[in-house]
Amino acid sequence: MAFITLNKEKLRYNYEQLQQLFKRNNIEWSVVAKMLCGNEKYLKEIINLGVKQICDSRLQNLEMIKKINPNIETIYIKPPAKGNVVRIVEAADISFNTEYETIKLLSLTAKELGKVHKIVVMIELGELREGVMGDQFVDFYSKIFKLPNIEVVGLGTNLTCMYGVLPNQDKLVQLCLYKQLVESKFNRKIPYVSGGTSVTIPLITKGILPKGINHFRVGETLYFGTDVYHNKVFDFMHNDVFKLCAEIIELTEKPMVPTGEFGVNLTGDTPTFDQSNLGNKSYRAIVDVGLLDIEVDHLDPIDKSMEIAGASSDMIVIDLGVNEQKLKVGDLIEFKVDYMGLLRLMNSNYVDKKFEEEIKVFQLAHQN
Repeated sequence: MAFITLNKEKLRYNYEQLQQLFKRNNIEWSVVAKMLCGNEKYLKEIINLGVKQICDSRLQNLEMIKKINPNIETIYIKPPAKGNVVRIVEAADISFNTEYETIKLLSLTAKELGKVHKIVVMIELGELREGVMGDQFVDFYSKIFKLPNIEVVGLGTNLTCMYGVLPNQDKLVQLCLYKQLVESKFNRKIPYVSGGTSVTIPLITKGILPKGINHFRVGETLYFGTDVYHNKVFDFMHNDVFKLCAEIIELTEKPMVPTGEFGVNLTGDTPTFDQSNLGNKSYRAIVDVGLLDIEVDHLDPIDKSMEIAGASSDMIVIDLGVNEQKLKVGDLIEFKVDYMGLLRLMNSNYVDKKFEEEIKVFQLAHQN
């Protein structure tokens, strides 16, 4: 079997590091939970950290959060589909919006359900994903302020996720100025300027985050300790909260170079091999996880003496060299995964989800 493990202590440590950082800078923040893919076990652990607000881009996941704890404030962090407005008003306390006609439907639905639905309007700042254009946002606000059962609680922006456009002082100052303009023109208070995500955290540590940015949405840095801006790990955080464990289902000494006439493999490639390895052998372990669950580019064996030799839909082959560890069939190989790798694994129904302390239970059961 293959399974993901979550280390509770390291997760809590990362959370507390971020909590202290944001508190020192008078910033509110939400945990982005979309990577957990609605897994009840892991979501409960996030909620146990003491979070008050959780973001997600999947309605099923928000519904799971509300099932676990209805008091958690939930945020739907992509423009809603019109066909989902009823579920959004029921499962999300706040939604991020860019389309007036959709907000009208949210207004009608909230009125029918006897609720007030809160919205954050996303502003385009160069990433060219979701966002109202700057020359249209005043007119946009003038219309949505007239809608019943809608409370405008903020404006925000998204950067980096699609094209890698980095946040900087100029862009975030611009976002703060938009907020000031709306408040001045319409005599309305806008509580949130949600201009921060994991990639924006280094602007805090450098002391260059505009004071008006008062709300962050953080996922990757919480789970991986990542300084996304510089593509490295913060030295005060853990980057191994999660790991993949996969059981060896075959272990045999085999030639290092395949033989026969070559065509294309499962992914449409024709691999090449170092011909100097002809005649050489190594121990090859097959583990029970494959390309259906994760792409190998997002996966690294924790033991650096091992190397991924190849993969197919349901199996990955690991070159163990001379197998100094004396591994055998039934043993586990542990892997470090990155953000996209973990997202794929969490979305796989074929990979179990455990806490790290459960590894010992697995190993004892195997020994017996």
